[in-house]
Amino acid sequence: MPLRISDLLARSDLALSVTYDVPPQLLDRTIEAATVSDLPVPGKWLQGGELLMTIGLLLPGEPAACRAYVRDVAEGGAACLALGLGQGLPYQEAPAPLVAAAEEAGLPLLTVPDEVPFIAVTKAVFDARADEQREVLHRAFATQRRLTAAAAGDGLRPMLAEWTAATGVGAAVLDPLGRLLATGDHAQHAPPPRARDLIERVAARGLRGSASSTAGGQQLEVQPLGARRLRGLLLLTGRPDDAARSVVPGLVSLLSLELERRHLRDEPERRRRSALLSELLAAEDPAADRARDMLHSVGLTAERVRGVVVEPEDRREAADGAAGEAAAAAAQEMAADLALAIPGGLVRVTGTGHGGAPGGIIEAVVGEDLDVRDVLARFAPHRPAGIGPATAPEAVRVSLRQAAGLLAVSRSAGEPAEARQSQASRLLLDLGDRRTLHGYADSVLGPLDLADNGEELLATLAAWLETGGAWDATSRRLGVHRHTVRNRLDKAMDLTGRRLDDPDDRFDLWLATRIRRGGAAAAGTGGRPVPPPPPTRPGR
Repeated sequence: MPLRISDLLARSDLALSVTYDVPPQLLDRTIEAATVSDLPVPGKWLQGGELLMTIGLLLPGEPAACRAYVRDVAEGGAACLALGLGQGLPYQEAPAPLVAAAEEAGLPLLTVPDEVPFIAVTKAVFDARADEQREVLHRAFATQRRLTAAAAGDGLRPMLAEWTAATGVGAAVLDPLGRLLATGDHAQHAPPPRARDLIERVAARGLRGSASSTAGGQQLEVQPLGARRLRGLLLLTGRPDDAARSVVPGLVSLLSLELERRHLRDEPERRRRSALLSELLAAEDPAADRARDMLHSVGLTAERVRGVVVEPEDRREAADGAAGEAAAAAAQEMAADLALAIPGGLVRVTGTGHGGAPGGIIEAVVGEDLDVRDVLARFAPHRPAGIGPATAPEAVRVSLRQAAGLLAVSRSAGEPAEARQSQASRLLLDLGDRRTLHGYADSVLGPLDLADNGEELLATLAAWLETGGAWDATSRRLGVHRHTVRNRLDKAMDLTGRRLDDPDDRFDLWLATRIRRGGAAAAGTGGRPVPPPPPTRPGR
C-alpha cells in the first residue's frame, strides 16, 4: 500500500502532529520521499510527493513572506511540510503566520518534536517505500505464476481470465484485422469503438511498437503479439498498477506463444483448404453447383468471387539453394497470414516466382465484397498483386488468370492492379510513357486547340465518343440540340482531317480524348505512374 500522510501521523514513535484542522483528503496524499532543506526557496529542488522537513532557520516572519514561501513549496509538488521544534532550534512551536499560510494554500503542515530526529522520519518513509516495493514484487510474481499455470490450459481465455481476476484490468486478444478472438470475460464483447484507431495503428506497424490512449476517462493500450510475424493484438482496458504493469511483458509472451501454437495447429486445415482450391481450379469447366458447394464447405458463401494473385518476394537475384528455401518459406508464411485474414481461407502457393525463380506465387479466392486492398496492405505490403474481376464461382479460374496477368502492371505501378470492367483501356494507358502519350494526343487534337471554339469542339467530340456515337445521348449530356452536336462534329472533322465513320480515325480520336481527359498516368513519386480517377460513363 502507498505511504500516506495519515500513516505517518498514526506512528506513535514519530509523534508527528498537525498544526491546523487538515481536511481528510489532504491527509490521504501519498508520500514518495522525505528530504530536508532550509533554503528560503526550495521548490525548484523538489520532484513531487516529498515530505519536506525544515527547522525554519531562514523562515520569514512576515505573513506575506510566509505565504510566498509556502506557495513555493506547494508549487514544487511537496505532499506536506514539517517543521522541527526543540530546544536550541529557532522554533518551539509553529509560528502563526506559517500555519495561516499553509492552511490558506491547502498544504498540510506538521511538527516534529524535539526528541525525534529528522533521520528517524526519513528512515520511516523509506522503509515504508521499500515495503511497498516488496509488496508490488510479490503481487507481480503471484500474478505471473497464475498466468503461467493458465497457459498450460487450452486456448487464450484462461490466461485472459486470470489476468483480469488478478489485476482488475480488462483484456482481449484480437486477430491482426482487429477481429475478436478471446476475452477475459464470459461475455465476448467487441472492442470499444474508441479503441479502433489504436488497433489500426499497432497492426500497421506489426511487431514494432505498442500504443495507448485515454478516452472517456478510460485507459486503452494495445500490444502486438507474435514471435517473428504479427499473429494478433492484445487490448488492455483499464489502468494497470505497478505490479500489473511489470507483468504485461510476461502476458504478451505467453499469449504470443499460444498464438504461435495455434498457428502450427492450423497447418493441417490450411493444407486441406489449399488442396480444395487446387481441386476447384483443376477442372476446366466445373459445374456451377459443384463449385458453389465447394466454396460453401469452407464458409465462403458470396454469390460472386474474385481471384487474387500475390508475388511474395522478389526472387530475381535468388536462383536456388538457401535463398530459394528462404523464398519458399516466406511465401508459405505470407500465404498463412492471408488464409487467416480471408474468409474461407482458400489460399495456396503455386508455380514459380518472377523470372522463374523459386518461391512461387500466392493464389487466393475471396468474396466480391471483401476489401482486398486493405488485406493486401496489411499482410502483403509493397508486394506486386493482381486482383481479378468478380465472377461466378465456377469461373474463378478465369479471374485468377486475369489477376496473374496484372502482376507486371502492379510491379510498375507500385500498388495492386485490379481488373475492372470498362477499365482495360485505362490500364493500358497507365503503362505508357506520359510525355509520349500526350504528344500523340496533341498531334491528333492540335487543330482543335487552335480553333476559336476549340474547347467546345473537344468537349462535344469527347461526349459523342463516350456515348458510343449516340446523338441523342450526347445532346442531352451537353444540353444542346442534336443538330448543334452534328454541326460541331462536322467542323471538328474538317479541322482534324478525320472521319467519324472510319474505324481507325474514330479509334485515334477516342484514344486522344481519353489521354486528354486523364487516362494517361501522371508522374508520381519516385517516377511511378499514379492512376487517374475512374471516369464517369453515362448510360447509353
